[in-house]
Amino acid sequence: MKLVLVAAVALIDPDGRILLAQRPEGKTLAGLWEFPGGKVESGERPEQALIRELKEELGIDVETSCLAPLTFASHAYEEFHLLMPLYVCRRWKGMMHGVEGQKLKWVFAKDLKNYPMPPADLPLIPHLIELL
Repeated sequence: MKLVLVAAVALIDPDGRILLAQRPEGKTLAGLWEFPGGKVESGERPEQALIRELKEELGIDVETSCLAPLTFASHAYEEFHLLMPLYVCRRWKGMMHGVEGQKLKWVFAKDLKNYPMPPADLPLIPHLIELL
């Protein structure tokens, strides 16, 4: 089974809310809410992938020093196995917006379970509730 490495980040605002992005129509798992991030390309470190993805998807700049590893998810989908480190980030530069037209929402950790999410994201929620 193919192993896919995806890096994700919980962007946390000054009020302690976490940013969720809705997967756009036409993508796998469209309509579900997820933590921003994306596939780690060949030769890339997870932190580099997050910095690239956050610029491409949200239009923000993040420094490596502002990404703190929190936990990870390991989930078997039918076609592949996903390994996803989750980072926490409280500092970025720029005005955040859904560059690809995706909806964004700031959510308190205790309310994350109210949003339909990909199966791999669900085990991350208790870690964020404990952190915040």
